[in-house]
Amino acid sequence: MQINPFLVNGYQSKKYFCNRKQELDFLLTSIKNANNVTLVSPRRMGKTGLIFRAFEECKKMTTLYVDIMPTRSLEEFIKFLSEAILLSFPERTSIGKKFMDFIKGLRPLISYDTVTGQPQIQIVYQTEAEKTQTLHNIFHFLDTQDKKIVVAIDEFQQITEYPEKNMEALLRSEIQRLKNVVFVFCGSRRSIMIEMFSNSKRPFYASTTFLTLDKIAKEEYEAFILKMFNRNEVEIDQESIDFILDWTKTYTFYTQFVCNKIYASNEKKVTVDFVKKTCKETMEQHASVFFQLRQLLTSAQWNYLIAVAKEDEVVQPTAQQFLMKYKIGTAANSRRLLKSLCDKELILESLSFEKTNYQIYDVFFDRWLKENY
Repeated sequence: MQINPFLVNGYQSKKYFCNRKQELDFLLTSIKNANNVTLVSPRRMGKTGLIFRAFEECKKMTTLYVDIMPTRSLEEFIKFLSEAILLSFPERTSIGKKFMDFIKGLRPLISYDTVTGQPQIQIVYQTEAEKTQTLHNIFHFLDTQDKKIVVAIDEFQQITEYPEKNMEALLRSEIQRLKNVVFVFCGSRRSIMIEMFSNSKRPFYASTTFLTLDKIAKEEYEAFILKMFNRNEVEIDQESIDFILDWTKTYTFYTQFVCNKIYASNEKKVTVDFVKKTCKETMEQHASVFFQLRQLLTSAQWNYLIAVAKEDEVVQPTAQQFLMKYKIGTAANSRRLLKSLCDKELILESLSFEKTNYQIYDVFFDRWLKENY
């Protein structure tokens, strides 16, 4: 079956990967020189794709990816790390066999998901000390393999939510002993990640190099979209490509989603009217989610989201003009609402040397609010 060239989930190969040359070179140079990296970007900007693109180039190394977003404790961190190792290194491989022999010593319950086939591990601990020792043993196992190992831990800021208050110190203590393992710590909560790695009072202070992922340059994305459509014998004009990139604000996931949908329609000649129709359908398909979201927010929070959407971006959330225009109330009230919505990841805070601005996190939600309010 022919692959839709505009991938929304997963990673296939560099054939379907757009640019990121500068970021890729930085990441590979850091890995090859055994420098741990902190990779920060908003969700859906393409950081996971960049990691797997880098892994594709690390042919002489063993690579491991683990997403810890669903985890809530050290015990679950160990579970997800162990499952990621088994998934990356099946039992038939040399390292997979070694790890299976190693983990059997912990007397785990090992099963496989009947749908995905992915391994599921359950380890029973008698004491907290056993968890700490198990984590140490897993890291030691990785460090003693023949090849250098690269471990990418996605949504790393999640460890700050664990009930174990010493989690940062514990991981830092274990990681700094390793000689054969390089880490890429990825996170979407910029403020938390920066605090973790740049605050001199935190365990991970000055232990990594920083890489921030931003939008792909518009001209690069234009060329990629044109190439992908033309390669598959689909005509698309410049006006249509411009509309796609403007409507999705060049955010990787949303651009890919719209292009994926257009390609899936089997249109052989894409016009701007067809693109606009596709974008409208996309909003309507997500509307039920947005209506559900409204039920979870206060009226003040919902109205604040509408205000930010209508402004496209807000640079001065406490400015009198903004407060009066949208009947927000006091500057203190604006700050309170803004913080709560940033914490819920409904509003994205973007920082630069010139300014700090705020916008709706989900581009489809942003467009829907503009269209309906």
